[in-house]
Amino acid sequence: MRADVQNLFIGIHMLYIAHEKNLTVTEMQPELENLGYRVAEREVKQELERLTQDNFLTAHDDAYSITGTGIEEFKRIQAKLQVLCTEVLKPSKTAGSVK
Repeated sequence: MRADVQNLFIGIHMLYIAHEKNLTVTEMQPELENLGYRVAEREVKQELERLTQDNFLTAHDDAYSITGTGIEEFKRIQAKLQVLCTEVLKPSKTAGSVK
């Protein structure tokens, strides 16, 4: 998976997890690795900082929590993912097949 696409998915996972609890770099790295991402601590920190700059998370001490803007953004992401999943997860037609 391309790095830019992976970073978008990681950001979505972070917003999802932030609904449940505050995020820290040390907790997020193994959690993301368990989801199949290969990320260094630096990459996790960069994504948390990017989400903070976008006002989706707020930083306090070494933890990050979701903001109202982050909750709204995540709701919009969920709606788009619903549409995307209905399209891309159904069996694909092979080239040359007839309806």
